[in-house]
Amino acid sequence: METNELLKIIENDESQQIEFKARYAHNIGESVCSFANTNDGTIFVGISDNHRMRPEDRILGVSVKTEERIASLSHSCKPSIYPRIRKEVHNGKIIFVVAVPYSKGTIHSFRNIAYMRVGRNDNPLSADEVVDLAKKRRIVRFDHQLCGADISDIDEETVRRFVHTANETRRLDIAQNLQVEGVLEKLDLKLESGLTNAAVLLFGRNPQRYVPSSEVRCAKFKGDELTFADLKVLRGNILEQIEYAEKFVMNNTALEAEVTNRFTREERWEYPLSAIREAVINAVCHRDYFSTANVQISIFDDKIEIWNPGELPPELTIADLRGVHNSFPRNPIIARVLFLSKHIEQLGTGTQRMIHAALSYGLPEPEFIQINNGFEVIFRKVEALLGDLNERQKLAWRYLRENEGITNSIYTDLCKCPPRTALSDLQDLVKKGILKREGIGKATVYRRIR
Repeated sequence: METNELLKIIENDESQQIEFKARYAHNIGESVCSFANTNDGTIFVGISDNHRMRPEDRILGVSVKTEERIASLSHSCKPSIYPRIRKEVHNGKIIFVVAVPYSKGTIHSFRNIAYMRVGRNDNPLSADEVVDLAKKRRIVRFDHQLCGADISDIDEETVRRFVHTANETRRLDIAQNLQVEGVLEKLDLKLESGLTNAAVLLFGRNPQRYVPSSEVRCAKFKGDELTFADLKVLRGNILEQIEYAEKFVMNNTALEAEVTNRFTREERWEYPLSAIREAVINAVCHRDYFSTANVQISIFDDKIEIWNPGELPPELTIADLRGVHNSFPRNPIIARVLFLSKHIEQLGTGTQRMIHAALSYGLPEPEFIQINNGFEVIFRKVEALLGDLNERQKLAWRYLRENEGITNSIYTDLCKCPPRTALSDLQDLVKKGILKREGIGKATVYRRIR
């Protein structure tokens, strides 16, 4: 590093990534620990943090032995930290540049205290803050913790059905007559000291006895979004909740006649059930079970919202969900069992399947949102695409849901408008990419694209 470059860094002063230490001191260990827990950071040892001094005067220098002491301090952190330490000479004085990498998947402590970098400060964490951080980083996993249940709390019939499905579809090699206890051990659902939370959530007779928040709350709203048309609280294990949730959606959405091919009509639900099911599975699989909140399914006149407590892992963004991405399950044991039971086809592909199903159905792409400390998927009706259409065009759209095509004369009679107005409206729908025009002259027919 050139001296001019160093002086520029000194002039910019300390920050979230930069720390200055005038001399060797034990609090260097705090900064090393803090950066490792928070973000990549650099400590310049031998440089004063007195911003009132001129940058060149802040280069004080330290002894050569300082490097060994810094390495020893870093090694004394638990777990040990191994920064890159580089010696430099500026204005005839030795300084050490200590580059500390961010440690993913662990929390370090120095002298039994964990630190986090906040601005230019190394802040000690309380015991509760350490626990919360461990949960957030998935160092402590809910699905792997013991729950206090015993084998009598497990529904044997559910376990047997799972083994049959997993053996048939995923080639899981578990004997059908193996005792339930043995099955749970093979699935890492039973430890020497007892059953895990995952065992009860997946196969329990009454999981809510041990995890009260593991309910799914379903609501159908009418009109003003304040009036309930239907309300249910789904209990039972995860496998049961998935089936109950799908039935609730089917009972509260319409089965409509739809023209899918020329002169062909078939009945289908307002929303693709495969995509709704996928969103529900993701919600119960990846939710934060440490949270006291419930998974929520809300059906409105124009949309379905599926919300679960627990934001995306830090490795993923909303944009990532629309493309090929890795999976970072919050509850990996639960995710694995759902894969083996064929509820999940392949980890990391669920959101893409939702998008494909919605678009293939002629619906808008589902929305993925982080909101209220949780994650939400919103499916909207196709009418969401039609917000800027006039009432005549909306009427024609509804006509085309049950008919194969519409002509200018049909539009004129349907909307009780002049032929010139009908032609203008239809051309506008073509321009918007909603309809396509076929034929010429009096043989012209307009058909749906979506």
